[in-house]
Amino acid sequence: YQRRVRGIEWEKKEEERKRKEKERRLKEEYQRRMQPLGKEDFDLVYHALELWRREEVENINATKSGPERKAALAGLMDEETQLIASIQRHKLIAKSELGRKNKKGFLDKCAAPKEWIGFDGMPTKMDTPYTMRAKDLKMTYESLDKRYLTREERLDILLQLKLTVKEHDCKLTKDIVELIDREADLLMRGTKEKNLEGLRQRISTLFLQYIKTPLFNPEAANLLKVPEDPSSLRKNIYYCRGCGNYLPSTDFELTTNARTIGRCRKCKDLDGEGRLREDFSRYRSLLQSIRSTEESYSDESRIIFLLTEADLRYLAENIWGAQSVLSQWEDTYDLTLVRWNKRKEWSPWNCILLTNEEARAHSKLSKPEEAYGSVFTQKVKYRHILGKQHFASMPKLADYMNRNLKSVNMPLPSNADKVMFGGRKKDDGLSLPPLAEGAM
Repeated sequence: YQRRVRGIEWEKKEEERKRKEKERRLKEEYQRRMQPLGKEDFDLVYHALELWRREEVENINATKSGPERKAALAGLMDEETQLIASIQRHKLIAKSELGRKNKKGFLDKCAAPKEWIGFDGMPTKMDTPYTMRAKDLKMTYESLDKRYLTREERLDILLQLKLTVKEHDCKLTKDIVELIDREADLLMRGTKEKNLEGLRQRISTLFLQYIKTPLFNPEAANLLKVPEDPSSLRKNIYYCRGCGNYLPSTDFELTTNARTIGRCRKCKDLDGEGRLREDFSRYRSLLQSIRSTEESYSDESRIIFLLTEADLRYLAENIWGAQSVLSQWEDTYDLTLVRWNKRKEWSPWNCILLTNEEARAHSKLSKPEEAYGSVFTQKVKYRHILGKQHFASMPKLADYMNRNLKSVNMPLPSNADKVMFGGRKKDDGLSLPPLAEGAM
């Protein structure tokens, strides 16, 4: 009786935990939609826009016809255009805010003192001539962005900036000095501040470029991604078939099954905003969770680190039907992909889609084939063959499979292609034996 009471209490606590977790997730998604900041947030907004558009199109097609339907679709397009314009305005604001944060972070890192743990176990900090130089440049740059200063205060800041950049004689410093003299002359003439905003922005931009130059700020050399040698930029340049530009290899995002260089990241992002509008946030977190779990095994698991969010989405939706193979639970936030046989590394042919609770119970099984029974095991093996057939086309995985894996001599169901490429969520029509009662 006490065990039953404890079980009921545990179930109530678990349901309460799930409810709070769902409320927290929904609140977080709502916050991300209302105040998007990064690329992932805007992908979520565009995905919500696409879902709304599809729902409206289905409603129009079901309720209207003829000229009335065309007029309704045209109105829907106008409304969608206005929403896209609103999203783009938010995107510009977020980009500007992100730029300010990046500038501040760069200046803070340059001016940060060197830190290490001393022999006594206490942290030790020390300023070097380079960090002190960076700190002075940071203070000068921050003073340039100050608002509501008097004319005398602004002239003192410009004089200090002029003395700083005149230490070096080059085209950049000459341009900065010329702009400083121009603003000082306009201030003496009583020009209004709103008419000087463009000139002040140019001064700040050029001075930031001055700060990012390792010749003037040696500490910046440790933070810049662009190599100092311009000749190295000529290597690894590829042609983008979307925008027609020649770009470095870092501007291209390659999938695991890519064999040629396609479009750059900007072209793919633009295509995603205008046409695909997919949201991979759930599968991105799932991928990170699987990777952290695999790292805990410490058995040199590698395959999961070769897959992307799109690969994981294909595996979960097209092969496993986006539902738990045991309970048919469809909430993707409660699902995870764990090892089928925990003695072998995770792979598309050694995994199973379960809920988090089912996964914890499954991880305790040493021999899953004996625990689940032959019928259920056969169903899982079919899924493994489907995953192996699809992911074998990826160059890296194909080489790995040829070196480490033996071929699986198990026939595929007659309609396996429909499951792999039809995008079905359930096993409608799949010639697999039904899960027998008591298979668990």
